[in-house]
This record gives sequence, structure tokens and C-alpha cells, in this order.
Amino acid sequence: MPKPLQPTSLPGHVSVRGAREHNLKNVDVDIPRDALVVFTGVSGSGKSSLAFGTLYAEAQRRYLESVSPYARRLFHQMAVPEVDSVEGLPPAVALQQQRGAATTRSSVGSVTTLSNLLRMLYSRAGDYPPGQALLYAVSFSPNTPEGACPECHGLGRVYTVTERSMVPDDSLTIRQRAVAAWPTAWHGQNLRDILVTMGYDVDTPWRDLPQKVRDWILFTDEQPVVPVYAGLKPGETKAALKAKLPPSYMGTFTGARKYVLQTFAGSPSAQMKKRVSQYMLGADCPLCQGRRLRQESLSVTFAGHDIAAIAALPLMQLAQLFAPYATGTATIHGRRAHPEKAVVTQRIAQDLVGRLEVLLELGLGYLSLDRGTPTLSPGELQRLRLATQVRSNLFGVVYVLDEPSAGLHPADTQALLGALARLKAAGNSLFVVEHDLDVIAKADWIVDVGPQAGEHGGQILYSGAPEGLRKIEASQTRHYLFDRAKPAPRTLREPAGWLRLEGVTRHNLRGLDVQFPLGVLCSVSGVSGSGKSSLVSQALVELVATQLGQAPSEDEADSPLASALAVTGGRIVEGMESLRRLVTVDQKPIGRTPRSNLATYTGLFDQVRKLFAATPAAKKRRFDAGRFSFNVSKGRCANCEGEGQVMVELLFLPSVYSPCPVCNGSRYNADTLAVHYRDKDIAQVLQLTVDQALVFFEGETALERPLGVLAEVGLGYLRLGQSATELSGGEAQRVKLATELQRTTRGDTLYILDEPTTGLHPSDIDRLLLQLDRLVSAGNTVITVEHDMRVLAASDWVIDVGPGAGDDGGAIVASGPPAQVARAKASRTAPYLKKTLAQVKHSDNSNHQ
Repeated sequence: MPKPLQPTSLPGHVSVRGAREHNLKNVDVDIPRDALVVFTGVSGSGKSSLAFGTLYAEAQRRYLESVSPYARRLFHQMAVPEVDSVEGLPPAVALQQQRGAATTRSSVGSVTTLSNLLRMLYSRAGDYPPGQALLYAVSFSPNTPEGACPECHGLGRVYTVTERSMVPDDSLTIRQRAVAAWPTAWHGQNLRDILVTMGYDVDTPWRDLPQKVRDWILFTDEQPVVPVYAGLKPGETKAALKAKLPPSYMGTFTGARKYVLQTFAGSPSAQMKKRVSQYMLGADCPLCQGRRLRQESLSVTFAGHDIAAIAALPLMQLAQLFAPYATGTATIHGRRAHPEKAVVTQRIAQDLVGRLEVLLELGLGYLSLDRGTPTLSPGELQRLRLATQVRSNLFGVVYVLDEPSAGLHPADTQALLGALARLKAAGNSLFVVEHDLDVIAKADWIVDVGPQAGEHGGQILYSGAPEGLRKIEASQTRHYLFDRAKPAPRTLREPAGWLRLEGVTRHNLRGLDVQFPLGVLCSVSGVSGSGKSSLVSQALVELVATQLGQAPSEDEADSPLASALAVTGGRIVEGMESLRRLVTVDQKPIGRTPRSNLATYTGLFDQVRKLFAATPAAKKRRFDAGRFSFNVSKGRCANCEGEGQVMVELLFLPSVYSPCPVCNGSRYNADTLAVHYRDKDIAQVLQLTVDQALVFFEGETALERPLGVLAEVGLGYLRLGQSATELSGGEAQRVKLATELQRTTRGDTLYILDEPTTGLHPSDIDRLLLQLDRLVSAGNTVITVEHDMRVLAASDWVIDVGPGAGDDGGAIVASGPPAQVARAKASRTAPYLKKTLAQVKHSDNSNHQ
């Protein structure tokens, strides 16, 4: 029952009454305005449900009520929060963790709006060639018809296919798939069968076919439709044609080049696009030389640079270039400018320099304006947006931030705190969901949510000044913030061998030689932008995957074009004989629709459905395991088609989902629900949490192991049927890790984890380390890209990349056991690692006294 409303709120506070969003248990809390408020608690405790699902969602709802119904449709509207009342809430701006946009046309310049200022500068104050007409700002954008190079359409690259690229092995016959660029499976077989019908020789090595034949098969634009006799040999096909026998079907031929280019341009599948991109040769556009703009736009300069050259400069250099123009001490184009042009130049330069200063403060000076957002980490993207807000000079706003320290080296966290302090000093409130102890320690107010995750969380353990949290026994955060609890020291493992790479080139890595230890837990560290992810998550993954003949894991949000543009150079010269498998455990979603859930991804659901199908009631009704899937028509509710809910479209308001009136949200039809296993139907089983399922399925070995591993990685609070779309990045990563841990491993696997501690409370990091240790103990190699000093201190080996970011990084600064790296004078990681190691040692000494 909702609580009676409490009409009064504390002055200067936001008062929340009866919050029930997700796992929040009807909570009341008062939070001060004009302060840095940090929401803490273990992963899954409910802090994001309070900060984003309740406070930000309610602020957005109130704002949208003030705009026209038409304008509301242009917003991504959050669901109306489950809460009795929220009082004293100012307008809010949310800065959430999210991956870069999926298009290479989105860049640092567009996210920060700096590109708009530059285009205006070039339009109004640029140095034009004699006789050239004035160009509007839109002509300096490669994303508009007015500005884009007509040859490459503003991409900067042109793509071609050649016989060599599409037929990598010309000793093969067509039947042996010499034309590798053609699709695999049935479609490729269909094209080969069509050639048989047309009388082409599919059993002679490609190199021995006449050039005219090879050219037609690869490059023709013709698409003849011919009868296909599936499964017949060439001679039999010829006889069938002569006898005019009815064919299996009529097939349409597509040349290899046409197939590749059409698939790359039009396929909705990122995986298909990525597959065909490997048969395409990319080169800088011959007309614009990769600069993406029309010639008339590139002919306009400022300070001797065209706009493409300016956009390629690191932000640090850009700030230095524009500083004299901002102060009015520089002449324009080496001569006294027209007064109007001088005013325009100084005003735009002042704005540019002011915005760039904030970006430099946040440690982003190594980025350039033309850097595509698909290549940015979620942390970099959030800091770009934060810089835009710092510069906006808003007053009286609540900024709701989702782990702004994610992806930040401890050396960069101080700059972040400085930016947050500027926002607060300008008269704003900061509500920050955070796990980083250095950020929590700077809070004016802490709201600790818990005590555990999921159903065991959702309570406000503490709301007040930081020092008061010290007395809250139930708080997990308290132990780490005040006692600085550390993982127990462990005996270091010696490397069992080395994986040596030479000449690695990717982004700011230029011909790097590096060796990774095998059979141990190795962490790769370095300041933000130093080249860690380029080295491990991109170059190492691609080189190892290629050697193993294994396709790297796909993410449909990744741009295939971005992948094609970012080329890895280098080779593996030693160590591959020890590896049989590569697994990347990242934070990408485990599914994109509500039909994908924890049980389906881990394979648990297959075992559960088998148990239901084996019951006497199921056998009597002749129900097989498929009957118990909500994705199969025979078992699911016909009204909602297994969704469990129906959408009510409200036109100008957010669409509302309500439980299906036929199945009451169970997703199944009545006949399926009539079958019980241990007194529960299949829908009730899907509502169990992992912890509850462990008790319920006691004695079922096939289920106890995967459920036990999910509990061990800290996911015992998740429901078996929990939708994949509801999981955070950190939860998705731990589901993937648990899925790997439940396999019977033989060792010989290389596990690569990119910042696995993102979204994890320190107590969850300790659990994570135990699981990584299990993988290594089984004979595997684990390599993590990491900023968390707890993980570095607990690693067997640390490789520090740097020393700085961007052009100042890309080198191996130190490599060795943690204690050795902590002594490296050139390493910016060393002082922080040294401090953590000293605390671990101190903790160990205390335990022995």
C-alpha cells in the first residue's frame, strides 16, 4: 500500500517519498541540493533505480509536461517512476554511460559542438582564394550535400574489390569455394549451382579458368534467372536441361563484386557487413585525399590550415593555435583584418578556447575533433558531454551522472573532481552514482543503498554526511571507505611462457613490440588514452583471432565501416602453440530484445525445459521441451505472443506496457501452465532468483553447477527470466564470465577482459578476482585492461602503457610483477600502485599480529 503523503520537505532538499522503482522498497529519503551527493552500494542494490529511474525520470516528466504535445514526441521519454511524491526537485540533466554512436559520421567535434564553431569561423573569417564566392558554414561539413566530396560522399575513403581480394586462393575450384567473397551456406551453394546450369566448369582450379570467364563471374552486373537442379552433378544437370525436366527452383545469379558492395551498403546485419568488408580494399579518396570535403571548401584556410587539417590536430595543439586569436594578439592571415572579420574571429576563438580548456582539464587533450565516436570508450564519451555542460553555465540544475570515473586512471580522477566542483560552484546540484572510493571520499553527502543486491537490497541504509557512514554496520561501502579493506595477498604465479607480438600498429601504437605472459593473471594499465585498449582489446584480439581462424565477437552497435578504417598492423612471433581458444568477456549486451534473458543465454533454460518435458503430466499430454519455450507458438500465450505484456500507445505520452490480460504476464498458454515440476509451473520457475533456484533445483546436477557459478560471481539476486535488456554492462559481463566458468575447461584459453571492474562495488571486485583466479588455476591465461589498483595489486604481472595519452603514449613504460612496476619512475601508475601494495602489506601484517 502506498504511504500517506508527507506534505513537508526539508528546505534546500529534494524529498522522495514512497519510491518503489525496480527493487526499491517504498523508501523515503531527503537529499540536499547545491551539493555533491554520491549514491553508493553494491552492484544491483538499487542506487541507479533511485538516481536515474526515480529522480531523473521524474524531473524529465515534469519538464515534458511544460512543452507542447508535438515536441514531446521528439524526446526519448522514460517511464513514469513508481513513487508517491518528489518535492524540491530542480530541472535535471542526465549524463549516462553509453557506447559511442554507431556511425563514423559522429565525431568528437559533433558531440562537443566544436565543429559548428569551426565551420562558422571558416565561413565568416576564412582566407578565400581570389574570386571564390562566400561559402556558408554548411559547406564545411562532410555530412551535408553542400560540403561532402562528390567522389567518396564525405567518407574520405573509397572501396574497391579485386580478383585477388575476392579469390584469396586461386588453386581452389569454384565448388571448393574459390570465390570466398560469396556468401556461405545455402546462398553460396545456390550461386555455384546456377553456374553449373549455365555450363561453367566448377571443378577446374580457378587459376586455370579463362580470364574472360573469371571476369564475368566476379564483375558482371547481369543477373540472369535460370533453372536450378539442386544436388545433381554437372552431367546430370545438363541431361535434365536437355530433357526439360522441372527444376528444383529458379535461381538468380549475382556476381561476386555486386554481392559484396550491395551487402556492405544495404545489409541490416552488422555481422554480414563486417564479413564482406574483409574482401574490400579501402584507399584514401583520390579526389579529396581522405579529407572528406569538396575542393572549394578545402581551398579556404585559417592560420594556414584547411578545416580538415585543423580537425586532425590534437585538442591540446588546437588550444595553443587559437589562444592568440582569442586575446586579439594575432593578425588574421598575416595582415590587418576587416573590423567585422576581426570581431568574428576573436569572439569565435574565445568560445573555442574556453570550451577546449575544460576538455583539457578532463584529460582529453589527446583527442582530435575528427576522431569518430565508435572508437571512444564510454568514459571518454561521458567526459566529452560533461565538458559541454561545464561550459554551458546553467544555474540551478541537477546533474545526474552515472559513474563518471569509469575508464579513468587515478591520475585523471582529480581533473574530473575539479570539473564537478566547477558545476557545483555555478549553483548546481550533482547526484552521482559511483563506486570509486576517491570520488566517494569527496562527497558532501552520501546515500548508501543496500544492504545487498536485487531483492536483498533496495533500502536506504544511510543518508547524510560521509563521516556518519562509519557507524552503519550493514553498509558494505563503509568497510572499503574507512577501513580501506584490501584483497588478501596471494602468491604470485610465474609465467608459463610468452605470447610475443612485433610491430603492432593501431591508433597511437606505432610499431610496438610487446610480450604477454601466459598462464597468469596479467593486467594492462596506463592513463586514459595511453593505448591500452588499442593494444589489448583491438590489436591483440584481432591478431590472435586471425591465427586461430576465429571470428572476433561481434557487436551490432559497432560500425563495420569503423572496423574497416581501423587497421591493425603487426604479427605474433611466438606463443600461439599454447593457445587453442580466445574468449573476450566484454560489457556489450548479451541480447537486444526482452526475449533474450539470463536463462536462455547461459543455457540454463534448455535444462529446465527438459525437466518439465520429463514430468508425467507432460508425457501424458505429449509435450516436448519446445513446448516450454515462450518463443514457440505451441506453448506461448497467443494474445501477447510470449511477450507477457501488451503495449498501450498513448500518442504524446510514453507508451505504457501492461501485463497481458489473457496470461496475466506469465507468457504461456493455460495448457502449458498446467504442467508442474516440484509444485511450480514454468512461468513461476522463471520468476525465481538464482539464489532461490539453487534451493529449488537441489539435486539436479545439470542445473546446480551453472546456478552456483552465477551466485559466486555475485548475480544471485537476478531472476532466471530477467530480460537481457534490463542488465547493466557490468552484469552482462559477469553473466558472460559465469557462462565461461561453468564450462569444463581444458586450459589453453586466452581470456581478455576490458575494464571488468566498471560498475562494480569494491566488494564485488573481490569476488571477481576469485573467479579470475579460478580461470588461471585451470591452466588459462587472463589479460585485463584495468585502472583499479586493487586488481593491479592482485595480478601476477602488470604491463603499464604510456607514459601519457595520445601521441605521448603508445609505449611500454614498465612490465613485471606489481611490486616491480610500482618502482618504475617513468610510470604514472606506479605511485598509486605502490600505495595500494603498501596497504595490502600492512593489512597482512595486522592479520598476523
